[in-house]
Amino acid sequence: MINRRTFSKAVGLGTGAAAVSLSGLQTNASAATAGQRSTTPTVPTVTPGTHTQFPVIKQVKAGLLNVGYAELGPAHGPVVICLHGWPYDIHSFVDVAPLLAAQGYRVLVPYLRGHGSTRFLSRHTPRTAEQSAIALDIIAFMDALKIHKAVLAGFDWGSRTADIIAALWPERVKAMVSTSGYLITDRKVQLAPAAPAVEHTWWYQWYFATDRGVQAMEKVDDRLALCRYVWTLVSPNWNFDDATYERTAQAFLNPDYAAIVLYNYRWRISLIEGDRRYDRYEKLLAAQPPIGVPTVTLDPALDPFTAPGDGSAYRSHFTGPYAHQTIANIGHNLPQEAPTVFAQAVVDADHL
Repeated sequence: MINRRTFSKAVGLGTGAAAVSLSGLQTNASAATAGQRSTTPTVPTVTPGTHTQFPVIKQVKAGLLNVGYAELGPAHGPVVICLHGWPYDIHSFVDVAPLLAAQGYRVLVPYLRGHGSTRFLSRHTPRTAEQSAIALDIIAFMDALKIHKAVLAGFDWGSRTADIIAALWPERVKAMVSTSGYLITDRKVQLAPAAPAVEHTWWYQWYFATDRGVQAMEKVDDRLALCRYVWTLVSPNWNFDDATYERTAQAFLNPDYAAIVLYNYRWRISLIEGDRRYDRYEKLLAAQPPIGVPTVTLDPALDPFTAPGDGSAYRSHFTGPYAHQTIANIGHNLPQEAPTVFAQAVVDADHL
């Protein structure tokens, strides 16, 4: 999930934060941009859970992977790429994608490495999951589909991936929605202790650092139980049913799932070293590069990782047109819990 250091100020954050309009919080944008906002389309309201499946899952060879992805909307529409997190999959966007497709966007929702129908092309490729490796997967995905530039929208691992692409390859990003703000991991900072409440929230990261945690992820039944438990903790108001979880949990049966998840969390806290092919990118990311593309950040008020809820903890990282919104009564899986809000943020970012 997100960088533990970005929410170390979150101790004591209440759950009653009020929802605020994007226009009311718009900052660092020109008067001309503000004028454009009055013409921004309004996304119709949809009840979460209205859609349960994507019509078809496509596959494309891209870089090291054969990527599984959903696609909705006109083939020649402006592209939006929606990026999921952990422990989730493309179904986090099952209501968002049709909303954006109805606005004329070509919406692509790829399974990240180790998830769903995405597979490594070679059994010899190391099953690593550095933050830059996942970002490069998405660059390769865009290249394979001949997409030069897209709006990127994500949460959790997806936010981090979007942030990295926007920071290192801004020419590929038209605009961005980043839930929980700036999530590029600084491994050196991660070496220092955080506040006790923050460490407590990251229980599964420390669990994965143990042999017991490794066994839990490698045993399918234990893995599925663990991931479901995380859902209940980080989205306390989301009353999902068994069928909703089971649709997503199919993505956790990928043969590389445990290796990818364990690698990612163990790598973040420097228990293991990364693949040297990514060292140059990680060196750039360690400098915490600024992001200049038009960005909307979202903080779900009930997400235990949100800090402190008003975007102030990460505001300085975004140097371009920018807006922020705190979403009341919503937890970590924002796009699935509040699809209309998330889809509107994508449209708003595209019009900053």
